[in-house]
Amino acid sequence: MRLDGDAWQARFRDFKTEAWRLETLPAYNVPQEVEELRAFRAGERIDPHAHSNAYTDDLKRVHREGKLKGRVHIVTRPLSEYLLYEFMYYLPHVWAGEDVRIMDVTDRPNPLAGVTDFWMFDKREVVLMNYLPDGTQIDRTVFEGDISPFIEYQRIAIVESVPFEEYVKGIGA
Repeated sequence: MRLDGDAWQARFRDFKTEAWRLETLPAYNVPQEVEELRAFRAGERIDPHAHSNAYTDDLKRVHREGKLKGRVHIVTRPLSEYLLYEFMYYLPHVWAGEDVRIMDVTDRPNPLAGVTDFWMFDKREVVLMNYLPDGTQIDRTVFEGDISPFIEYQRIAIVESVPFEEYVKGIGA
């Protein structure tokens, strides 16, 4: 089943304990980010202490409700321009309550090679995020089958990653 519109947004409104994402690409081609990415290329930066938007407001709500929202992004160095742009937003996301972690596989085998991007809700439902090689999203589909491999992917990703703030201190970003 494909997910769009309200059916997709409902996953983020209605999860009970945890919404978690694995990101595997060095860049995502997101139409809503075109202007922000253009400004980033021109040298503009957000103030992470002052940055607030609907996403950070929702993260604060999730945190207040005692729920968890997290992600692991698998990266290799040198970081892509897109990752540098995305990293600019991760700090306010962390401060708003999201558990953002980075798995750098530059100098080691990727323990999740071949695993596609996905969201997992309450360890009960997996939504596959399907992309073209350039990061353009094709669709989102509900995975139909045993989700235990995805629970294991999450475990591996968390064990093999470090918190975002620790990662950026280590690379001097």
